[in-house]
Amino acid sequence: MTNLVLFGPPGAGKGTQADILKEKYQLIHISTGDVFRYNIKNKTELGLNAKSFIDKGQLVPDEVTIKMLNAEVDKNEGANGFIFDGFPRTAAQADALAELLKLKNTEVTAMIALEVDDEILVDRLLERGKTSGRKDDADESVIRNRIKVYYNETAVLKEYYKKQDKYYGVDGVGSIEEITQRLSAVIDKLQA
Repeated sequence: MTNLVLFGPPGAGKGTQADILKEKYQLIHISTGDVFRYNIKNKTELGLNAKSFIDKGQLVPDEVTIKMLNAEVDKNEGANGFIFDGFPRTAAQADALAELLKLKNTEVTAMIALEVDDEILVDRLLERGKTSGRKDDADESVIRNRIKVYYNETAVLKEYYKKQDKYYGVDGVGSIEEITQRLSAVIDKLQA
C-alpha cells in the first residue's frame, strides 16, 4: 500500500498533481478541505461538530479531523493507498495519522513536498484568483500571509518526516507534465 502525504504551500499545485497521481497509481485522494465541506454540506454528525468550531473562527480539533479521515479510509477499504492533501499540518496530527494507519496495518510511505519560490506562488494564486472566485486568492497581502502561516506552522513536519527518512522535496516549477514526471520518479522509486 502506498500512502503519500502531498505537501506544499498554497498555490504549489497539490490539487492538480493529486488528481493526476490518483489516476496514475490508482490511489484515493483525501483532501481534508473537501472532506470538511462534504460532511458540513451533508450535515453529518462530524460535519456539524466541525462547523461549530469553524463558525466561531476556530480550528477544528485534531480529534474531529482524524475521525473524518478514519471514515474516509474505512469507506475505501481495499484501496491501493491514499494521497493525503492538507493533513497532517502539525506533529501531533502526523502522530495521529500514523496511529490511524497502524490500526489498518499500514503507514505513511512518504511525504512529498512541492517546492516553489514564494514570488511564483503569489503570481499563481493571483492568477487563480481571477477565475476561481476565491477571495483568499485575490488579495496579495492575504496570499503572502497564507504562505507565511504555511511555513511557520508546517515546517516542523518536514523535520518530522526527515527523521523517519520519508521526506522528498520535488521542484514544483515547470509544466504540469514536468512536475508530474518528477513526482512519479519519486513514487516509482518508493514502489520498486
